[in-house]
Amino acid sequence: MSSKGKSSAKTSGGAALVPKLRFPEFREAGPWKIVSLGSLISISTKKVGDKTCIPMSITSGVGLVSQVEKFGRIISGESHKNYLLLQRNDFAYNKSATKEFPEGFIALYTGEELAAVPNSIFSCFRIKGDSPSTEYLNQLFLGNLHGRWLRNFIEVGARTHGSLSINDRDLLAVPVPVPSGASSLDEQEKIANCLASADDLISAQRRKVEALKIQKEGLIQKLFPQAGETRPHFRFPEFQGSGDWETKLGGELFANRKEKGEAGLPIYSVTMHDGMVPRSSLDRNFYDIEDPAGNRKAHRGDIAYNMMRMWQGALGTAPEDCMVSPAYVVLKPRSGACAEFFAYFFKLPQSLELLTVTSRGLTKDRLRLYFDDFAKMPMCVPDKPEQQRIADCLTSLDDLIAAETRKLDTLKTHKKGLMQQLFPEAGEDEV
Repeated sequence: MSSKGKSSAKTSGGAALVPKLRFPEFREAGPWKIVSLGSLISISTKKVGDKTCIPMSITSGVGLVSQVEKFGRIISGESHKNYLLLQRNDFAYNKSATKEFPEGFIALYTGEELAAVPNSIFSCFRIKGDSPSTEYLNQLFLGNLHGRWLRNFIEVGARTHGSLSINDRDLLAVPVPVPSGASSLDEQEKIANCLASADDLISAQRRKVEALKIQKEGLIQKLFPQAGETRPHFRFPEFQGSGDWETKLGGELFANRKEKGEAGLPIYSVTMHDGMVPRSSLDRNFYDIEDPAGNRKAHRGDIAYNMMRMWQGALGTAPEDCMVSPAYVVLKPRSGACAEFFAYFFKLPQSLELLTVTSRGLTKDRLRLYFDDFAKMPMCVPDKPEQQRIADCLTSLDDLIAAETRKLDTLKTHKKGLMQQLFPEAGEDEV
């Protein structure tokens, strides 16, 4: 595919290329055109050499960040002298697959100082002349314009992990939609400003979600005693005179539920970060046991944990009666245990450390926590009413985080829909 300046003002079906949504002042400006990225930009191969610069890394969906900010130090050492040089308004294409950008992420560098990125996984380029608008092109890349084209040149397996074998020729052939006519740059900037406003809302909402998560982490540190202590730093007023938390064994707090599965019950899996989720919601294949009796039954409010990953926090509370894998242990709370409290308690760093030393295995990848060993594990816990109070507090904060995360997702969906309206649809064979 040629990277020269060939352009088209029509779709492959012959219709004029126009977006579904257009600002009033540009509705009579005529059709758009498709041009190759190579006609708009030039590849930059200049190395850092002896210049003073900031070694950069990239966070997918966020952009370029200094290595000091991301890793706490410069990891490149003297080798960054061979990095590619970046200046303000240059673009850097990271040829590494991520979940959100399986064909790689293109970031715009907006810093004032000279920067540098590794030439082993990056291609750098800059706009030639004044058109297109830098922010306009950046918005197209944020919408993964490049990915929809470059996936044609990447093997399916390579898009899920590792560095991508994309050459500059394929990158330069990316089809780019641009308005035509004398008002082209004005329309580009109007679109970019509109989408940048949506980005500002998304960023503000993302910061709100992150602030709530930080608040939750700080609250957990205060609501639970630190390692070696028997009192938390913060206690709800009604429990301030209740004395120290007491040490109880796992078997005093939970029984090992060994009921067989029942036909008709949903099957759940335990995840590291989301607790128990319907198995059907997970994007991977399972070899289900056809006979329900081969699974285990978990009652609503039970805690199920993965024997091989409990030391990493693979546990969850059953939201309903369900079945789980026979490789799981199902904990039935006794009268003195609040399951929701222990769902947080088992995730504490000091709890994970205790769960690790209680598990059996020669190496970490072979560790297993059997119920007999769990039953002998000592835990410093409060009485059930205080357990419930702590669980209610953290659960309401989790509900708030989930609600604000849904708002964030809604804003992202809104922007995606806006982009689909503001940019014309064109076939991948337009250039």
